[in-house]
Amino acid sequence: MEVTFDMIEPLHIVGGGMAGSEAAWQAALMGIQVKLFEMRPKIETFAHQTGHMAEMVCSNSFRSEDHQQNAVGLLHWEMQQANGLIIQKAYENRVPAGGALAVDRDVFAQAVTEAIKAHPNIEIVEEELTAIPKTGSWIIATGPLTSSNLSKSIAEETGAESLAFFDAIAPIIYFDSIDMSQAWMQSRYDKGETEEEQKAYLNCPMTKEQYEAFIDALLAADKTEFKEGETAGYFDGCLPIEVMAQRGRETLRFGPMKPVGLTNPHSTEKSHAVVQLRRDNALGTLYNIVGFQTKMKYACQAEVLRTIPGLEKAKFARLGGIHRNTFINSPTLLDNQMRLKSSPKVRFAGQITGVEGYVESTAIGLLTGRMAAAELLGCALPDVPQDSAVGALVHHITGGAEAKTFQPMNVNFGLFRPIDSIKSGRKGRKDRYKAYTERAKEAWRTWLSKTVVDA
Repeated sequence: MEVTFDMIEPLHIVGGGMAGSEAAWQAALMGIQVKLFEMRPKIETFAHQTGHMAEMVCSNSFRSEDHQQNAVGLLHWEMQQANGLIIQKAYENRVPAGGALAVDRDVFAQAVTEAIKAHPNIEIVEEELTAIPKTGSWIIATGPLTSSNLSKSIAEETGAESLAFFDAIAPIIYFDSIDMSQAWMQSRYDKGETEEEQKAYLNCPMTKEQYEAFIDALLAADKTEFKEGETAGYFDGCLPIEVMAQRGRETLRFGPMKPVGLTNPHSTEKSHAVVQLRRDNALGTLYNIVGFQTKMKYACQAEVLRTIPGLEKAKFARLGGIHRNTFINSPTLLDNQMRLKSSPKVRFAGQITGVEGYVESTAIGLLTGRMAAAELLGCALPDVPQDSAVGALVHHITGGAEAKTFQPMNVNFGLFRPIDSIKSGRKGRKDRYKAYTERAKEAWRTWLSKTVVDA
């Protein structure tokens, strides 16, 4: 008997964030009927503001788009080659950000939502899933804010406690409240091909005295602390500014407040530190403070941030905050097809797997959606090549990382297999990175040519 698409069971995806939306899109392109479960807006979270798919919480940036010298940019490229929805809508709704890809987050999320709703193979189910189902094909892509009920079910199913860390979000400021007689527009090192890109960031300078006073205020401010019984730590790639300051008074000057590559047109005095803000919407009415994830309590947060030159009268569209971020011990629990070893009909995707970042979460969603769809079609995909950026991530989280010390990881060239013919060390870095990306692109193209893409 001939098997037709209407005889194939549907794919159930839980979570309409970056990973879930991308997984749904990829499976739908392959002809699979998808039921996408999203509890918002019926059930709210601390961090989300809307009921849109792929809502960006912490930042509006997809980071570097350099696909020749940067592992994140390479992920952009790989997802573009695979007809990725998220990366497509990101480029369609971008705002100037120098060498980075940043978006108007509201317009972007709306565009993703409209595309998902318009696809005939995708049905959105506005319900909370409280337990891992025992039947059917599933992808769990609930992200860092997985509900407590589902987290408990995951822990029960895996026989291990879910790991968790605390993640923070940066404040957003109204542009018209910023004092431009002190601030100026410039991307670091004037990066960007157009004048708009070269002036994509807003900069607020600090003298040594102002910087020291800011650090003092930061350290003295009331902060959100762990609740009793919570033992999770922070992810080093998204530390609250207070935690960075506690690690040393100069830490911020060598991190998000580094003054290099910037020239203050208002003064001949060299800045001791610089606070950068990045456009958060297409209109240019909102700016987020780059790298300023914070756990300061609301009551004192605005007061401390208004000590920054140029922000003395800042009005906030959103203050920063901190939330619990849940992820599983993937090296122990998942196989290289992202299936739960104890229940192979259940896959995991996105940030809950232990990848960190919008781009990384989306990439794992893209791959997992394809894997699940192919299995339902009876034609399992070949293993993703380890030399691709997506493959390097998958290898890391499903066995390459040490299970006992497993922590969320951004994509980086440290996850890539060395190339013996390219010298190691800092001096050979440019050639080495170019070799990594060229090898990855070839591996990814070859893999895509062997996979089912469209129905």
